[in-house]
Amino acid sequence: MTDQEGPALPGDHTTTTTEQGRFCTARCTCGWRGPARRARSQARKDAQNHTGG
Repeated sequence: MTDQEGPALPGDHTTTTTEQGRFCTARCTCGWRGPARRARSQARKDAQNHTGG
């Protein structure tokens, strides 16, 4: 049995969005953090642009 969950590999970019009150922020495992946005869709777009997707 192998463990597929583990630390991010160098060069891997796994993004998430986090809500902070009225704002949503995109973050990445590489340390990048997007600006606070009122629209979740815009935070998701920031994350997508960061990963090149």
